[in-house]
Amino acid sequence: MKTILLVDDEPMMLDLLALYLSPKGYRCVKKESAFEALSHLKGHSVDLILLDIMMPEMNGLEACKEIRKMGDTPIIMLTAMSDKADIVKGLNIGADDYISKPFDEDELTARIEAVLRRKGSSTGKIFFSGLTLDLDSFQLHFNGKEISLTPKEFSMMSLFLQNPNKVFTREHLITSIWGYGVSTEDRTIDSHVRNLRDKLRKAGFAAEDTLTTVWGVGYKWTKKD
Repeated sequence: MKTILLVDDEPMMLDLLALYLSPKGYRCVKKESAFEALSHLKGHSVDLILLDIMMPEMNGLEACKEIRKMGDTPIIMLTAMSDKADIVKGLNIGADDYISKPFDEDELTARIEAVLRRKGSSTGKIFFSGLTLDLDSFQLHFNGKEISLTPKEFSMMSLFLQNPNKVFTREHLITSIWGYGVSTEDRTIDSHVRNLRDKLRKAGFAAEDTLTTVWGVGYKWTKKD
């Protein structure tokens, strides 16, 4: 399970963020000041930080500078300001992205997933709605629990996660996973997709809504923008 540090001086905003993110499989740690957040980071690791800009005593821009001295944990700035100069400044001092208040729940989760994917690509990991695919250890986890996959299922999962919303024909899947010149029937692909869905579903992941069938063509990993 990925941990997100929420930093905002408004308790209601912290509660709202946690309300959005907890059902998505994220563990939320709430802090009401930059000082509290920095103190927490000295003894705990997190996967991403949602950092409000407008805070008393130490604002988000100042906090971002201090956090960058400690490591490269992804930071998304939260701002109600329309001044692009402050947004650019935040990105220049180390923030990975920003989102303006009031924000849409789907946009928030999409930006978090995008930042985690970019971070994961440098560490050999891909993240998606509680799923973590480790390309180095050949393991898949959902909310911290491992999902046992066969080598072919892992290759299929890797292909889908690295190409969201791309439609793969059965022939394309065969050549990508089994290789060129291999005699494999379409129903073999259907069987592997069915098994992969079953394993994801048993782990609690909404496989039917994500690993979708494109009738008459093949399959795709659906990512909502």
